[in-house]
Parts: sequence; structure tokens; C-alpha cells
Amino acid sequence: MSNLVKIFDTTLRDGEQSPGASMNLEEKMRLAHKLAQLGVDIIEVGFPASSPGDFESVNQIAQQVKGPVICGLARTGHADIQTCWEAIKPAEKKRIHVFIATSDIHLEHKLRISREQALAEITSGVGLAASLCDDVEFSAEDASRSDPDFLAQAVATALEAGATTINIPDTVGYALPDEFTERIKYLYKKVPQLKKATVSVHCHDDLGLAVANSLAGIKAGARQVEGCINGIGERAGNASIEEVVMMLATREKALGLTTNINRKEIYPASRLVSMITGVTVQPNKAIVGANAFAHESGIHVDGVLKNPLTYEIMTPEEVGIGQNNLVLGKHSGRAALKARLADMGYELDRDNVEKLFQAFKRLADKKKEVFNEDLEALIADEILRIPLRWRLDYLNIVSGTVTVPTATVRIFDCEELKQEFGSGSGPVDAVYNTISKITGSKAKLLRFTISAITGGLDAQGEVTVRLGENGLVVLGKSSDSDILVAAAKAYINGLNRLEYLKTHGPRLSAQESSL
Repeated sequence: MSNLVKIFDTTLRDGEQSPGASMNLEEKMRLAHKLAQLGVDIIEVGFPASSPGDFESVNQIAQQVKGPVICGLARTGHADIQTCWEAIKPAEKKRIHVFIATSDIHLEHKLRISREQALAEITSGVGLAASLCDDVEFSAEDASRSDPDFLAQAVATALEAGATTINIPDTVGYALPDEFTERIKYLYKKVPQLKKATVSVHCHDDLGLAVANSLAGIKAGARQVEGCINGIGERAGNASIEEVVMMLATREKALGLTTNINRKEIYPASRLVSMITGVTVQPNKAIVGANAFAHESGIHVDGVLKNPLTYEIMTPEEVGIGQNNLVLGKHSGRAALKARLADMGYELDRDNVEKLFQAFKRLADKKKEVFNEDLEALIADEILRIPLRWRLDYLNIVSGTVTVPTATVRIFDCEELKQEFGSGSGPVDAVYNTISKITGSKAKLLRFTISAITGGLDAQGEVTVRLGENGLVVLGKSSDSDILVAAAKAYINGLNRLEYLKTHGPRLSAQESSL
């Protein structure tokens, strides 16, 4: 059995199903190129039949992103599979990923079909996919809660129909590691022809066991792991790609397994996903969290100063975290900025470098030191988050202990300039009430968080908001050295995302498109 574990990244598909994490085409394209730089073997780009927007993004990425296999998801219906094939057809390496549920609870209550009908669907759907594409993956949704004998029957049917990869998902994060190991070993024993295919695992984190179950699957013979950057995804998320990769790298002697991942791109990929989706990485997150390589305890600090290996089982440089984040000042020129961006893994064209340079100069006039994190925040605001409809032009706020908070806001609505005045219980409330008046938005503010990007009193403040309207939930995120300006920009960013979802129409429900 091969010692190479393939990494199947589904950040663009399953990861996008995180509440509020929808991405537009440009954002998906940037992330797909970063995943290619990271060295993932397969990128699951989307679910082409779910919406015209998803079809377009899959098709464009298939045309432009080289290196990894470009994969599209489809149910067993022929319309889904044909649509998926048309979307991925331009890719140099392509895969159709067909799925259907195999647990009795899904068959009875969701699909309302019998086991026999499910097997017929597998034969038909996988057979069609195999007639179109040489690389076909079959997933038995809710495999960990499926009857083992019927699951084996479904796997055998998919292999006979032409599947080359068999995915065993722990769709609802229910399995325990030893159970998951036994499930895969049982399938190898019950379905001898499975040894000729690649076995994959796709684990969710509802009980915090996604990475542990992925390791259990690998130990049982799986040689493909599916997951998302930062562990984002449906509900509690998916297996964290960076944790799986670093687990295999750090314990290579014990496990004897490797991946094709360029580990120095792990942290840049994590930051990019966080910026695009607005989903903040928790400080104590393994590998990429702000505290992952931080030490405060006197005993720990003493040990690390003498030898980092006393308390660090990997180095920050190994995952792309630089030691020196102080980079630029107000006297720095375009060449210095472009060189620093290249060091950080960003390759921007001349127009975007110029746009970023002007924003950098404005920031450098406000604060003495500009850090990598500041630059990443500027990239998020100036390049990755191009306003779709509304953008802030002017903001003035009056507030105090004996003054009713008021705000004057001027916003571009496409090319039309609109201005309003409003009040609220506090300065942020006043700003948001006024923005809502201008945009006519009925969105409800579900969450509001503030964090400092870097240290110091002149640090940029980063604001993240969660907005909800008519069942749609989005995240808005922005940063500025003035926290009230950051709050306004984050709110407008969220409203733009809501507008995007309304314009492009809802995707299929999570129940229909989740593994």
C-alpha cells in the first residue's frame, strides 16, 4: 500500500457551507490558486447543479487553475452529473464526485427510497459518471451510521459501476475512532476489489473527533483525506487540513506516511481563508492559531529560549509563519511593498499593487509601524473584498457621556452618492441605523466582534459582523485604525454579501449538498 496520503480539499464546497461563508467568483479563484500553491492533490470546487453561480465558478476554476485535480460534486441524478461534467470539462485533470445516502435514517426520512432503489441509483449515477470521466469518486453519505453489510453492498456496486475512489464519510461526526477503523477494515474484508481503488475519509467535527477519525481511517488503509482549511464547514466543521498534514509530517517516523503539501503555504492559506470568509481562527487553534507558537509560562519560556524543541514539536517557519513581522514604514516605496507581498505569498498585478500601495501609505501616515497582519487586512479590504454595490465614502460621528450618539454617513450606491443622518443608543448603533436607512436593508445584526490585528495603541481594529435576513446569514469583515470606520465597513461588506446572495439566488439546502 502506498505511503502517500492524498489531500482532498473541500474548502470551496463544504467549507462554503459554513453559515455566512459564501464566496464570490473572484474570491473562489484566488483561493483555488492558493490551494494549488499549497499542493493539495484534489480541489472540490463546488456543486455545479446547485446554482448558476456555482456552475460558473467551477467552470472558470477548471479553465484557469492548473496542478490539482478539479472535482465537482453531484447527486446520482443524471441531470446533476451532466451539469457537473460540463462544468469541470475544461480542467487538465478532472473528477466527478457522486454521492447518495446509505443510512436507513437518510433513506427513509430524507430520500424516501428503499435500499434496492439506492443501489439502482448508484449503478445508474456512477455508471454515467464513469462513461464521461476516467476519475470518479463515490461517497456513501452517512456511512458511519449505515448498516455495515448494506454499506459494503453499496461500495461494491459503485466499484462495479466504475468508481475509482470510494469515500467513507462520517457525515454527522458520530463515529468514535476505533469504530471508524473497524468500519473501514470491515469494508476491505467484505469487498476484496476495494483494494484496487483509493479509499477516502471525510469526517465532520460534531464531537471534536474529525482529525482523530481521519487518522483512524488512514491507519485502516485510507489513502485520501478530505477536509477544509481552518476546519471550517457544515455545522461544527470538517477535519482541519493543516492539522492532518502536520500530524503526518510531525509523526512521520511513527506513521510512515507523507503528503504532497508545501507546508510553508499552510499559514498563508489559513489567513486567506479567514479573510475571504470572515470566519476568524480561534487563538488556541492548532497549527495556525495566534497562540499556537506562543509561550507565557516562565518554565516554558525558559525551555524554549534554551532549545525550542523543549516545547515546540514543529517550528512556526515550517508552516509559513515568519519570525519577523515588522515590515514597512511610511517611507517605504512600491518595490519594498511588492517584495514583502511576494514573501507573504501574494502575487498581485500592477493595478492591484498600486491600489494597495495607496492604502498602505494612508495607513502608514496613521501608525508608526506596519506589520504583515496590517498588510493582510489591507489586501482583504482593498482587493479581496471588492464592493459589489455599496461602499463607504464619508463618516462623521458625534458621541459622548451627555450626548445622543449621532452619525452622518455618505455611501456610494453603485455610482450614486447617498447621504443620511441618524442616531442610536451608541455610536455603532447610530452608524448602523444610518447605513440601514440609506441601503433600505432589513438585515438583523446577529453578532458583532472586535479584535486588534497587531499590538499597540495604534493597532488596526478588525470588526466582524454576522447579519441575517429572510433565512440568509452572512459575515462581514473589515479593519481600520479607527474602529468605528472598521465597524461601518464591516457592516457594508456584510450587506454587499447579502445582496450577492439575493442576486445569485440560494444554493441547494445543506441537507441536499452535505456529505
